Amino acid sequence: MKKIPFILFLLFSFCYRLDAQKENVSIKKGNRYYKEQKFDESLKEYKQALQQSPDNASANYNSGNAEFRKNSFDDAAKSYDNAISSANDDKLKEQSYYNKGVASIKQQKLEQSIDAWKNALKLDPNDEDARDNLEKALRELKNKQQQQQQNKDNKKDQQKKQDKKDQQNQNQNQQQQPQPQPQKSKLTKQQVEQLLKALQQKEKDVQEKMNQNKARSSSQPDKDW
Repeated sequence: MKKIPFILFLLFSFCYRLDAQKENVSIKKGNRYYKEQKFDESLKEYKQALQQSPDNASANYNSGNAEFRKNSFDDAAKSYDNAISSANDDKLKEQSYYNKGVASIKQQKLEQSIDAWKNALKLDPNDEDARDNLEKALRELKNKQQQQQQNKDNKKDQQKKQDKKDQQNQNQNQQQQPQPQPQKSKLTKQQVEQLLKALQQKEKDVQEKMNQNKARSSSQPDKDW
């Protein structure tokens, strides 16, 4: 089966034909339209064939190719999945996995493309195109993961710097806050002097009272028990 280059990755170029299976009229017409690059017409014929036989592996595979040419990559991947699940021929399965990988990479679905090409190589370890595409996808996935980790680390560093800066600003604000000043007394000097005199007089009265009580207790006779 001939393959043609498609950007960095390769896609099987032609519609698949099972020699052991008699193609119906719709598939034949679809293949003729596909060769003429009339992909809308070819897809219409393949869908008609699938209405008659939904498990027709070649019709599913050819539908995927036509959908891919229409840039309907998600639909193409689904058609390849249908071809894989219904195909009894390992070659058709391998080509479906391969093309699914290409359709997935067009959608930036690296993990799906890697899985598809791995499965293609399990069926055909000698498929150099599948191996080359798998290596490219694995390198791209590794670079993507490294970039994500670097972005994550940079975000953590920026957060640490911001936390440190916030703490420094908080400490600086606390230092700049004015210290509480002792409140001035609202009493006048004369009022303060009067208050002191009153306290002194009160202490004097207390002391005199204590002396009187002491003298009185010393003059009384002890009680008999």
